[in-house]
Amino acid sequence: MIFISKTLYDNSLGIALVLMLFFAAYFLVAKVPDKRIFANYLRSRRLMAGALLMLSANYSVHLLIAPRFLWQEAAIMMNLATYSFTYWLFSCAFIVLLNRYYLTWKRFLTHLLVSLLYAAFSFIILFCVPAGTVQHTCMAAMALWLIVYGFFLSRRVILTYRWAVRLFDDTHSEDIAAYIRWMSIFTWWALIFGVGCGLLTFLPDRYVFLWILSSIPFYIYLYCSYLNYLLFYEQVETILEKEMPEDVEPTLVGDVQAEPLQPSYYAAIKEPLDKWMATDGYTRQGLTIEELAGTLATNRTYLSSYIKSVYHVSFREWIAELRIEYAKQQLEKHPELTISAISEASGFLSLSYFTKIFSQKEGCSPAKWRKHI
Repeated sequence: MIFISKTLYDNSLGIALVLMLFFAAYFLVAKVPDKRIFANYLRSRRLMAGALLMLSANYSVHLLIAPRFLWQEAAIMMNLATYSFTYWLFSCAFIVLLNRYYLTWKRFLTHLLVSLLYAAFSFIILFCVPAGTVQHTCMAAMALWLIVYGFFLSRRVILTYRWAVRLFDDTHSEDIAAYIRWMSIFTWWALIFGVGCGLLTFLPDRYVFLWILSSIPFYIYLYCSYLNYLLFYEQVETILEKEMPEDVEPTLVGDVQAEPLQPSYYAAIKEPLDKWMATDGYTRQGLTIEELAGTLATNRTYLSSYIKSVYHVSFREWIAELRIEYAKQQLEKHPELTISAISEASGFLSLSYFTKIFSQKEGCSPAKWRKHI
């Protein structure tokens, strides 16, 4: 049984190690378009490569020395110490994609110091705390601390992601947030996986290969996501560069200050906005709130406040509602037009997005809605 466990353990480590080294090499050397705007994408990939190389070093020690079968407590504490700084590298890599001001030397050194202290405590527990119940209790406490730290970092990533979604929805008519949705999915997956790593490292020896194999789909998804995001990164980063003030935390950027009921500038916005709506101006593809504010000769902040106060939705949701109503009129008046043609005429860049929004609002697809009427 021990031989079988060791064989499964070594094979799973070998597979995971090869994949992680390949992904790390890709993140370090793969080329991107030679444009300044891709600097943060490269920075993010290098941070991710650093995290993967740290984990690869950990896996190499397990594969070559097999401390798990020689001194289990040492193997567990080595894992926890490795995860400590790796957690931050993972979270930092994602946040940098949405906030180019996040990574500073002060922040880097702070988290590095925290990780070094964690490693020092691990060393003390191994060599200075008596083996047995007391030592195992200390190890459990260190694992708990790591889990809490993982939740803290994940919360920061999610807050940054939600800030970016609000920013896109408040300024653009298209669903720009769809391009970064993978970050939210991966962050929740990383949180579950990271917490799982903190707990599964305590598995009995004969089951530990399951923990190692579980990392393979995790890293494959990460690699594919970075690869695909390269197609949309320039569009997203262009918006972020334009909209995000320097040295301001994303959780604070864009927070709407409380406005008095019906500010004086609302009256100046209402009449020209109503005229613009009457001319179906919202059907122009790629419309942004800045462009609309220029058309109405008003301030974009005032316009955003007006839309939220009067219609109780973001700019993107408001434009989508107007376009859906326009599309319904066209579906009824022009049965000869295809769904794709009506989607484009209504201002939607994507037929799939039009169908998705239409189905959400009407409870059926555009084709079924047309048949019913």
